[in-house]
Amino acid sequence: MCSGRVDLAFVIRAFSKGADGVFIGGCHLNECNYITHGNYHALSMVQLCKKILEYIGVNPERLRLEWCSSSEGSLFAEVMNEFGKRVKQLGPLGKGEGIDENELKSKLAEVTKLVPYIKLVKMEKLASRLEKPEEYDGLFTKDEIDRLFSEVISYYIDPEKCQACMACLKRCPVAAIVGGKNLIHVIDQEKCIKCGTCFEACPPKFGAVTKISGEPVPPPIPEEKRTIVRKSKEK
Repeated sequence: MCSGRVDLAFVIRAFSKGADGVFIGGCHLNECNYITHGNYHALSMVQLCKKILEYIGVNPERLRLEWCSSSEGSLFAEVMNEFGKRVKQLGPLGKGEGIDENELKSKLAEVTKLVPYIKLVKMEKLASRLEKPEEYDGLFTKDEIDRLFSEVISYYIDPEKCQACMACLKRCPVAAIVGGKNLIHVIDQEKCIKCGTCFEACPPKFGAVTKISGEPVPPPIPEEKRTIVRKSKEK
């Protein structure tokens, strides 16, 4: 019921499913029905999404946000007709930009995987409520988006330090950590959403979880070498 509920993941998913354009309609700014002013969140999210689309080579005009109340049926029809015509002019998604279909799918899949990380890193800006709507145009810069993708943070468990305490495994929100009793833990990088929960959960006395920025993650230790042999205590 609120444009503020439109998540970045929803928009990327729509394009991943082949939508040629995405339209978001919301209440006029400062006329929120729920006193949450979620439309400001929608405005920030759309500005970020447009920059991301531009980064991967998709025309940002394929995403449109408009303010329209329930009593403005004529305005809604006018906006939708105009947007529909614009999307037709842009052509099918990808083809209009000259991007190979498989390449586009790969880029959208990568963005989808990074959505939780992007939202975490840009949390403060996404919650911005600027005085003038036009100020949102400069909320996210091209250089900022370039760095966002080139300096992506990853997490790696150092097999020399891991004590298989399972603290990180139990707290991982997406079950991206493989491990068990007396087994060196490994992070499944395909499942990892880069939230940093494992980094925070790892006991300081072990310090096994390492934060890596903008560099490839070392390959996981082979499964046959993951068993930890505990030394029995001398009596």
